[in-house]
Amino acid sequence: MTAKETLYLISKQWCDLNDLRKLTGLGKNSASKLKSEIRINLLNKGYQLPSKLLPMNEVVNYLKININYLQKMSKEGIN
Repeated sequence: MTAKETLYLISKQWCDLNDLRKLTGLGKNSASKLKSEIRINLLNKGYQLPSKLLPMNEVVNYLKININYLQKMSKEGIN
């Protein structure tokens, strides 16, 4: 995925399993386990979540995605 594609994907409000798979490059089972792990962490923090969705900003934080770097690469046309 290019920097522009990643930025577009993380601009969504909610993250589903397919989005998580694209962001991580994991297979369905591994992404599902990761999603459950993130979901449990958020529920323990008091979040109330819709079924099958995670807040994208929390996924970005959890995966430590560097948005500034992606924006820079996108502007420079590197990918």
